[in-house]
Amino acid sequence: MAEKIRIHLFVSGRVQGVLFRQHARAKALELGLTGWARNLLDERVEIIAEGEKENIEKFIERCKKGPPLAKIGHVDAVGEEYKGEFKEFSVREFGF
Repeated sequence: MAEKIRIHLFVSGRVQGVLFRQHARAKALELGLTGWARNLLDERVEIIAEGEKENIEKFIERCKKGPPLAKIGHVDAVGEEYKGEFKEFSVREFGF
């Protein structure tokens, strides 16, 4: 059985107003990941994703590229303990 992990990402650059969260959700669903993405007031996007380690790694690489209108500045990734708490991957409103 594949190892499951959880990742907490903070993506900076031009990532709001360019469909970044929707792009992340589509890629997460394609890879069978669960979690969420939301905009932050400091213009970053925050993402928590859970799933198989190999698919999480693919997801991170995709977040480093983003959708066509995005300009990714930096992706900070922090590994966390897998919790299995999500049923799907959702787009949330602003976080504080």
